[in-house]
This record gives sequence, structure tokens and C-alpha cells, in this order.
Amino acid sequence: MCPLFALAITFAFLAFVSPSLAATADQWRSRSIYQVIVDRYALPQGADPTKCDTADRTWCGGTWNTLRENLDYIQDAGFTAVWISPVSQNYQGSTTPYGDPYHGYWIADATQLNDRFGTSDDLKALSDELHRRGMYLMVDVVVNDVMATSTHPDLSTYMFKNSSQYHPYCVIDWNNNTSIERCWLGDTLVPLPDINTEDPTVVSGFGDWIESLVKDYNIDGLRIDAAKHVNMDFWPVFCARAGVFCIGEVFGSDPVEAASFQGPNGLDSVLHYPMYDSLVEAFTIPGPLNTTAVSDMMAQSKALFKDTGLLGNFLENQDVPRWHNISVDPQSLYNAMVFNFMSDGIPIVYYGQEQYSNGNADPYNRAPLWPSGYANTTAYQLVTTLNKFRNFLTQNSTWLYSSANVLATTEYGIAIMKGDVISIITNIGSPSFVRRPESITTSSILTCVHWVVGSNGTVEVDYTLGGQPVVLIPSSELPGSGFCGFSSSSTGSSKYVSSAGSAHAHSNRFTYSLAIGLIGLIGVSFW
Repeated sequence: MCPLFALAITFAFLAFVSPSLAATADQWRSRSIYQVIVDRYALPQGADPTKCDTADRTWCGGTWNTLRENLDYIQDAGFTAVWISPVSQNYQGSTTPYGDPYHGYWIADATQLNDRFGTSDDLKALSDELHRRGMYLMVDVVVNDVMATSTHPDLSTYMFKNSSQYHPYCVIDWNNNTSIERCWLGDTLVPLPDINTEDPTVVSGFGDWIESLVKDYNIDGLRIDAAKHVNMDFWPVFCARAGVFCIGEVFGSDPVEAASFQGPNGLDSVLHYPMYDSLVEAFTIPGPLNTTAVSDMMAQSKALFKDTGLLGNFLENQDVPRWHNISVDPQSLYNAMVFNFMSDGIPIVYYGQEQYSNGNADPYNRAPLWPSGYANTTAYQLVTTLNKFRNFLTQNSTWLYSSANVLATTEYGIAIMKGDVISIITNIGSPSFVRRPESITTSSILTCVHWVVGSNGTVEVDYTLGGQPVVLIPSSELPGSGFCGFSSSSTGSSKYVSSAGSAHAHSNRFTYSLAIGLIGLIGVSFW
């Protein structure tokens, strides 16, 4: 039996608000982020593009300048922020059994810049160019540890030089939180000495450093590595000194653990690893195809996290396999991407995801981007469309602050509604064919095909031969969007209620003549 979605929908007009120039946590809510490993994004002109073997785990030649010179590719895809790998000085020595620190995470002296990637002026130029384009700069920072080649390193090479400023060597007991915070990551070949972030001299030293770094390079946000390996009370002090949005890595599938790090006693936000695991479970082909994992995680997230709108949504990063490695069907990528852009949270795309990079674990998930030729792939086009649509929607405070709700779920997929936008995503895979019903007009922003809502207030999506995602909005709301033949407008249509005074402004709501609304939802089903 072919799965058929039948959804009851009501759409409403929403209010626009003008975005602020301040890079507060609240302003990051409207951004979308492109994550870059600087060494692997772009080469200097004249460099040999064939000389980067990912398996060698060594430098390939990307710099802050080559990133700055190739920002069009990122901005043309609609991204409004760039997250770059750590900028601090790394280990300088002979090649280790795990290669060289091309990734930037093997910190030596945090107060010094990594001259492999350029000079202070180069980093400032990158920041300036991003801001000239209206984009934000996020910098990855490591404060949990430094890198060594033995468990008794020479401390004189580090920012903190006294043994009391480090925890004694021990192997992590993953069932003990104190051990997770105080014992060392890495192994005996490349140990990562754990910094004593309970020490007042460390707290003040890191505070002085991050305040200076943010100010000197006009940084808008921080991604914090290994956040759960640091005592929680360190983070409010550190982030207050930084004065910018802080999003932390809390690696693991437990939403209770992840949620404990968000809030005034922790960080502004975390990367949503629990939802990543749920998306893998629901959409990878082959896989369990358990869509209930996503709807359940949405419910848990609402109950546990203080602000789901600030969570980092991702499908790939430098620590997990590429999606194309774990799922053979590109439609699974497209559907999962639509979820990350159209649900609660900040969408993050790891460089190369849009080029179908297919590496598994480190180092193969850190391949260079340039062999792709920066092609205009189907995935790149989808990202561009989703960014353009989301950038239009985020002008609207009601959409931006609304909570995504599940309309229906079956083994074939899930339909969610955020604001007045319906997203229907499926795990059916390729090929795809969609049959449209007849009546009141809506538009799919992915295809600009007009859909219609039947007299019973339903939309039917037929996936007889495969499953493409569908994102629907009333056609009447598209003026000013630049979509589907409508012109772009920086202020939107006059039907929107403007509110310059508050990001949480109330909106006047005008409901379509459809009978069924989000609050009084009835008759939602998958056939």
C-alpha cells in the first residue's frame, strides 16, 4: 500500500520584526551556519589540488585568506554565519601516530594564533569581510585540554605552566561524571592533558584570553569543544567574559544530559546530538526507519531544553560519519536537511555535505572540498532554497519563536508545522513522484508547484514511487519572498504587522477559510 499523507491545515499571516545587528544568543536564532575546517576548504591560487590525501592526516594548505577569498560559495548558498575551526596555536613537533594537527584541535598555547592558517591581520580581514557581507563569525574554542605526546609533558610550552593547573593523569570512567570532567581525553600515544578549570588562576586566565580574542577579531559566537568534560560552573563565567553566544558540544544521545548544559548556569545552547541520533534512526537507508524516534525527541526536547530555538541542528560534523557514508539514498539526505531547516533550532551544514562527501570516521570525514569543484549540485541547490526561505521566514517573529509541532507520524514519515509552514518529510527514498489534489492554493517552496487544500481541509501527498520532501506555505504569503515568481522585499508585504520595538511582538492574525487550525487540530492522518 502506498503511503499517502492527508493533513488538515490552517495558515495565518505573521508579523515581521527588524533584525538587530548585535550577535546575541537571540540574534543567532535566525542564523544558519556553514561549518568549515579551515585547512580543507580552499587552496591558494597555484597550489596543486591533487596533493591532499585525507588518509595522510596532514596539512593541505587552506588558510584564513583562502576562506575569505572564497566566501561567495557560502554566501550564495544563503548562509548567514560561518563557523571556523580553532584559531589557537597547535602542537608543533614531529608527526604523531595520528598525524598532524591540521584540524586545529590540538592546542598548545591558546593565547597565540596558529600561524599555519595565517597572521593576525589575516584573521581580522576574514572577520571584516564576513561582517561586510552581513554574516557572523563563529570560532571554535578548546578550553578542556591541551595536546601532548606523553603523560608527563613539558608544561612550559602551554598557556598554563604550573602542574596545579592540570588534573593528574587518569583514564576516563564514562560512568562517573567527575571522571568525565577531570580525566584525560586522548590516549597514551596522543594524550590530551586535562586543564584544571576549577583553579581560580585558570578561570581568570581563560576569561582574559577569550575577552581579548572576541574583541580583537570581532567574533560573534563561540562553539565550545568538549563542553561536558569541563565543570559546569566554569561556563557562565567564561561566556560572560566572552560576551557572545556560546554553543557547546555535549557529545552523546541522552537529551537529559544535553539539556542540563543549557541555561543561565551553563551555556546558551548545545549541538543537538540527541536529535541527530534520532534523524539517523529515522531516515538513513538502509536503517531502522523509525520515524517515531524523531517525534519522540521533539517532545522530549520541548520538555527538557530551556530554548529549543537555539539548539544546533546538524547531520554531519568532524566527529561523526558523513551522511552519504551511512545512507545510500540522497533523498534521505534531502528529507533530513528539510527537517533541520524547518524545525526548531539553528541549522548547521558541515562543509562538503552539499557535495555528497562520503567519508566515515576521522580522518575521512575531513576530506578537502576543492576536488568537488564547488559544483552546483542538487544538494547545494536545496540548501540554497532552504536558506533563502528560512531567511525570509525569520524576518517574522511569530514563525521564529513558534514551536514546531508534529501533525502526523507513520513508519513512512513525519509532518511538522512551525508557524504556518508545513513540512512533510519521508524515509521512502528514491525515485519520487508526487500527485496533487484540487482546491484552495498553497505553494511548495522546493518546487514552486501549486498545491491545493481540499474542501475537507486536507493536503494529500502521494509517494507511490518514492519520497521528496514537501514544504508548504499559503501562496498569499509569498509576496516579498523572492520565491515562485514573487519579487523580493526587505520589508515584506504590507499585510504584515511591523514591530521595531520587540522581538516578541504580538501579531495580528488573519486566518484562511480552512476549517481546521493548529490548535484545534482534528482529522490528521497518514493513509
